Amino acid sequence: MKRTVLPFLLLLAAACGPRYGMRVPDKLVEKLPYESRIELLESENDLALAIDKVDEASNELLRARDSIRRAKARQSAARDEESRAPDEASREVAKLAIEESKARVEYLRAKQRVNVGLRDVEQLSLRCAFARFELARLQAARKAKVQGSEKLDPKKFEDQVSRCETKVKEERAELAEDSAQEKTAREAWEVKKTALAKKTFDARASPYVEIL
Repeated sequence: MKRTVLPFLLLLAAACGPRYGMRVPDKLVEKLPYESRIELLESENDLALAIDKVDEASNELLRARDSIRRAKARQSAARDEESRAPDEASREVAKLAIEESKARVEYLRAKQRVNVGLRDVEQLSLRCAFARFELARLQAARKAKVQGSEKLDPKKFEDQVSRCETKVKEERAELAEDSAQEKTAREAWEVKKTALAKKTFDARASPYVEIL
């Protein structure tokens, strides 16, 4: 197994507990012949990909958190601009900037709710990849007639995979409402951003508009 996957797999096995955490004893896998171990590569790659997706989902959460912090700072700056505006035209621009920044924060918060849901789904998907990996290990052990593998019931491992994958589908479906709210919030922000950009002639040149 790849060195990058093995430490994470051991941690995952400890964390899974009773939820999709049924394992094939390592002592059985250690008895597999080389050609049987090669057959496990696809499941190992699937597991590594699932780990990468969890990492990316977690990184997206951090990026969105930074975006929200910047958006709040720009909102505060826009309020300061309004209080210091020397004339009505400048005050109007500042007010539009405040409205745009409020809409941006609302959109980013809606997006973050989706990000949290996606992170949770990817974490569950990782458990499913782990369950598929354990099923593959058992199938390889039984195919190679490793002593002791006959005591493990393949149906239980198959059921573990099935239950996990069903749960992933359910959780993905539950993201639909949050995704719809994100879309609505983004559209509302785009309207405010466009209004501000028109008032300042060009969004790219505006000190108020941040392009996400």
